[in-house]
Amino acid sequence: MATVTVTTTALSASHPLAASELAHACGAEIDWVVQLVEVGIIESREAGERPEQWRFHSSDLQCALEVRRLERDFGVQVDAAALILDLEHEVRRLKAVLRAQGLGREI
Repeated sequence: MATVTVTTTALSASHPLAASELAHACGAEIDWVVQLVEVGIIESREAGERPEQWRFHSSDLQCALEVRRLERDFGVQVDAAALILDLEHEVRRLKAVLRAQGLGREI
């Protein structure tokens, strides 16, 4: 019988995730988090030149997990994942505009 250990980290405005915690939560290395920042998928909430100084919030974790899903399910690279996420956000925005104008009831 295998033993599974689960750890959790509370996310709040007063306790954002460190880059290493974000990487761990996504099953990745810090270099992967650096790539996400470089392509603009996520943004550090605290300025700092070194990734060890960076802090992230729950929305960044959600985006990072979505990138991992795209990598796993479709084999995309980080830069392609950035484009896909941008397009998904734009489609949602446009649908909301149509609904607000009463034109997108079936969307």
